[in-house]
Amino acid sequence: MGAVEMIRRPIEAEMDVFEKKFRDAMSSGVPLLDRVLYYIVRRKGKQMRPMFVFLTAKMLGGEAPLPEATYRAATLIELGHTASLVHDDVVDESDRRRNFFSVNAVWKNKIAVLVGDYMLTQALTLAVDYGEFDMLREVGHTAKRMSEGELLQIEKARRLNITEEVYYDVIRGKTASLIGACTAVGAISVGADKATVDRMRELGLLCGMAFQIKDDLFDYTEEKIGKPTGIDIREQKMTLPLIYVLNQASKDERKWMVNIVKRHNKDRKRVRELIDFVRSRGGLEYAEAKMNAYKDRAMDILSRCPSSQARASLKEMVRYCTERKI
Repeated sequence: MGAVEMIRRPIEAEMDVFEKKFRDAMSSGVPLLDRVLYYIVRRKGKQMRPMFVFLTAKMLGGEAPLPEATYRAATLIELGHTASLVHDDVVDESDRRRNFFSVNAVWKNKIAVLVGDYMLTQALTLAVDYGEFDMLREVGHTAKRMSEGELLQIEKARRLNITEEVYYDVIRGKTASLIGACTAVGAISVGADKATVDRMRELGLLCGMAFQIKDDLFDYTEEKIGKPTGIDIREQKMTLPLIYVLNQASKDERKWMVNIVKRHNKDRKRVRELIDFVRSRGGLEYAEAKMNAYKDRAMDILSRCPSSQARASLKEMVRYCTERKI
């Protein structure tokens, strides 16, 4: 049994019910839209974000069956997340998503944007119709932070003057805020008080920060993990190992590094030289230490939560975020 399957065990029944509810939430009266939505549902990923929602709710809710509000919370998150992926593929001009053709590759940009908009409005309608205003506020603030993080990254990438603090701001908005929303709405769905919701949001944020730093490290690995080595450099994305070494480098070294990222990022030999330089200057060890610090803080929050199978699975989820192979 794989790591994700083991993590999912305490919420297996809930996830099965959720998948049906999510499919129902994705249906419409427009044949073209239904075809696109069916295509999206068929190629779903690991569904880590709904798992964060259900595990948090189960950990806090005890042995009682989870309320309908938890299913709405997970659906709200997954609709928003899926919409963001469809829009991201348009922005990035990407024709692949999880080894399938992206929506924009099959149906072109106009339809992809409209389908993403439909999913966002479905999420808003679901929250409003059931009066889930605390969840709506959480997801709304998260969508704002995700957009800000993406735009901040674009702005800084043009100049390659990103500091470590700005990097953390970017990944907190782009990646971590959504996982923070998962754990927060999971807590909201079972009636947790504000202090508990805030603590669960922080748990998700810490997991998300560790998850993204782990993703950065894949760019420098020798393993075959499904992500080509050096792809972040070729896309001029400033990852933590690169930022650390850039900020420690001499003036001439820094000039050489920036020149490769700006002007020779498609040259495999020069990208390889830059990767080797970052590795030799301790960039990976530094990033791993930062990743593990976020993991340890997340584990500390969980150690103060009620003991249960759900808490054990959340601990495994935190480990998975930092030890995964892809």
